[in-house]
Amino acid sequence: MKRSAQNGVALVLVLLIVALATSLAAFMAARQNLWLRQVESQFDRAQARRVGIAAIDWARAVLADDARAGSTDHEKEIWAMRLPAMPVENGEVIGVIEDRQGLFNLNNLVRNGATSAPDMAQFRRLLETLGLPGDLATALADWMDADSETQYPGGAEDLYYLALAQPYRAANRPLAELGELSRVKGFDGRTVEILRAYVTVLPEPVPVNVNFAPPEVLAAVAQNLTLADARSLAQQRDGHPFKDVADFRQRLPHGGVTVSDGNISVSSQFFLVTGRARIGGAQVSTQALLRRSGGWPSVVWQNIQ
Repeated sequence: MKRSAQNGVALVLVLLIVALATSLAAFMAARQNLWLRQVESQFDRAQARRVGIAAIDWARAVLADDARAGSTDHEKEIWAMRLPAMPVENGEVIGVIEDRQGLFNLNNLVRNGATSAPDMAQFRRLLETLGLPGDLATALADWMDADSETQYPGGAEDLYYLALAQPYRAANRPLAELGELSRVKGFDGRTVEILRAYVTVLPEPVPVNVNFAPPEVLAAVAQNLTLADARSLAQQRDGHPFKDVADFRQRLPHGGVTVSDGNISVSSQFFLVTGRARIGGAQVSTQALLRRSGGWPSVVWQNIQ
């Protein structure tokens, strides 16, 4: 009887040991599988990142080739067409090139640290067309100009910003990105969203490419051009892009419409590249601003997430 009890205890111990070993083995296998998945995920992400960077280089090559073909940029060119997703090993990649000079460059407002009156007039016309207060132009110029003198009406310098509940100073430099507008007097979230389709932030003053400009921007850069006439110009452009500035001027309606040659162009230097690469279960989004001034375009900034 005693030996039978001892045998029973030994059997239970053996079963416990086996169960423990089985659990430990299952735990180790699960951890190993998790580790393998993590390694695989990291590998896929690294691969997707490399593909995303390659997409930016692809865009640079396309734009360099386009520059050799001619100096006019318009929506009918190959680089401006949206391409479907392209398959790559174990995934796909999508890349889009967009012109940025068809939009009004907010950094045009201040040149060499001082407010530019002609560009201010254009921005005020754009604000009026969009139903926004013209004083926003003054506030933005004060935010970017090099001095601390408040312009009227509607301007704001350090005295205004330091009196806020969470005080800060005026930047006194060009805008770095569009989101910075939220720190400028009068630019609330709704205002910024309205402007987003019509303005851009480029690192230097540039003319507007009339082959890409929305009608609202065309009406801003050409004094006395009505929005209705600007829309008519945009419709003409769809079938027959402007060949040069003279062609644009020739198609303007008669009756006092004026535009400075330095404010408009039919070619672009700045382009936004947006891409998405998927490899396995990993996905990476890329965005880059390219500057093309002859030869191979340079990267002004890039963001990979």
